[in-house]
Amino acid sequence: MPLRAAILDDYQNVALQFADWSSLKDSVETTVFDKPFASQAEAVRALQDFEIVCAMRERTPFPPEVLTALPKLKLLLTSGMRNAAFDLEAAKERGITVCGTGGVGNATAGLAIGLMLELTRKIGFENARMHAGELWQTTMGRDVEGMTLGVVGLGKLGTKVATIAKALGMNVIAWSQNLTPEACAAAGVTYATKDELFATADIVTVHVILSKRTRGLITRDDLARMKPTSYLVNTARGPIVDEAALLDALQRKAIAGAGLDTFSVEPLPLDHPLRRLDNVVLTPHLGYVTENNYRKYYGDMVEDIAAWLKGAPVRVMG
Repeated sequence: MPLRAAILDDYQNVALQFADWSSLKDSVETTVFDKPFASQAEAVRALQDFEIVCAMRERTPFPPEVLTALPKLKLLLTSGMRNAAFDLEAAKERGITVCGTGGVGNATAGLAIGLMLELTRKIGFENARMHAGELWQTTMGRDVEGMTLGVVGLGKLGTKVATIAKALGMNVIAWSQNLTPEACAAAGVTYATKDELFATADIVTVHVILSKRTRGLITRDDLARMKPTSYLVNTARGPIVDEAALLDALQRKAIAGAGLDTFSVEPLPLDHPLRRLDNVVLTPHLGYVTENNYRKYYGDMVEDIAAWLKGAPVRVMG
């Protein structure tokens, strides 16, 4: 009897198209779940009979209590080589192999820049008005050229965003907990302290990894330092920013607006107050959601399963 593999959170129903799963057909039977689970209990009930689970990023968490409740689970996969929603130690204790995948390019960089342009030029807003039959323009755009971009986290993704921003004529400053002036100079940007960055940037964009050190990294005090004309863009992870403090700043118009692709709770609840604010641009965690990335993710998952079946797992995490 073949093993059962669950492909989770395939919102666009593309997993079976973007990789050759037929190579596993004699050994593995796949089932696609295209909707998010409503609760942890629902996830446990749905996955009871699966030996293999293919997860998409942190959409479905696997803390110790979930892993314990899935006694048949032997192989847990994630897109990418990092997943803050997986408890790797608990998986190891239960004999569950955890593997990841590669990725392609820096897809989130384009989305971050897109959110900046939407905030400053209202492209989507005016597009919606045109399609709704409104007569003509109503907004007044702001030029990003000459603005100062504050990059929180100057890794591969933050550096890519900085490079694009410089091409648009922006001045770029950067800060993170371990960033040095020398590293900034090597990337062609200016080092700033955390206080300086939040006080002077016209747009702050977040590009650090969620960890114990970065959870709540951007505080109420940081947001209070921002200019009333400035914007915050977060395409990293929601919990990096104090969401209650950000909501308060946006409601009071203490800052001009925010472009948010990530949230503390995902999917973002339908009654969440962020959905009702006209100075916020919201996208449903699209940063890594591109055809090229998905083809790599699912292709590597097929390879991961095949290697594990042979007793020689690849891209093992933890």
